[in-house]
Amino acid sequence: MKKLLTGALGILLLAVAAAALVQAGCVDVAADTPHSPLVYRLIEWTRERSVDRQSQDVAPPANLAEPERIRRGAGNYDAMCADCHTAPGREDSELRKGLYPQPPDFSRRAAESGDSGRENARRFWIIKHGIKASAMPAWSRAGVDDEGVWDLVAFLKVLPGLSAEDYRRQVESSDGHRHGGMNAQHSPPPTGADRHPSASAHEPIHHHPAHAH
Repeated sequence: MKKLLTGALGILLLAVAAAALVQAGCVDVAADTPHSPLVYRLIEWTRERSVDRQSQDVAPPANLAEPERIRRGAGNYDAMCADCHTAPGREDSELRKGLYPQPPDFSRRAAESGDSGRENARRFWIIKHGIKASAMPAWSRAGVDDEGVWDLVAFLKVLPGLSAEDYRRQVESSDGHRHGGMNAQHSPPPTGADRHPSASAHEPIHHHPAHAH
C-alpha cells in the first residue's frame, strides 16, 4: 500500500511540475524548434496508431487505376497539395520549407505499406479528416466529397513515377481545381514557355497547407 501511495504521489508531482512549466510559457511551440527525439517519436506513434485504427473500415474502390480518376486527381493535387507535398521537377516551396513537421514529398515517395489497399485506405482517411496540429487540413470540410478524395488517392499512386513533363501533361489534361462541393470553372492552365516552372496550373480557390501521410 505504501509503494502504491508513493507511486501515485510521484505521478501527481510530475503532473504539477508539467502544468507549472506550461503555465509559465516554458514549452517552446515555435515551428523552427524541432521536438526532442522522444517527443517526436511519441507523437508519430500516436498518429500512426490512430490513423490505423480509424481507417480500418475504409474500403478502397476497385477503380483507383482508372485514367479518368487519375486525370481528375491531377488538377486538384496541383491546386491543393503541390505547394506542401511538391511535384516532379519542382523545388520546395517557401511554404513547405517553413512547415514543421515537413510534409512528405509525394513526388518521390511510393506507398510505404506492403498492403497497397491498406495504404490507400489510410491516405483516404488522412485527406478527408486531416491531422491535428500538423497543417494537414480536413479537405472534407473544404467541400471535397469522397469521390474527390479517392481521385487524389488515385493520383498519389502514380505520382512518384511521373517525370516533370508527364506531370505537366496530367495537370493540363485535367479539369483544373474542380471537385464535389467546388464547381467553379477555371481558365485552362498556361502551357510551354507561358508556364512558370514553380507556378500552379491555376489559382486555387482554397488555399490551405496540406500534410498527408
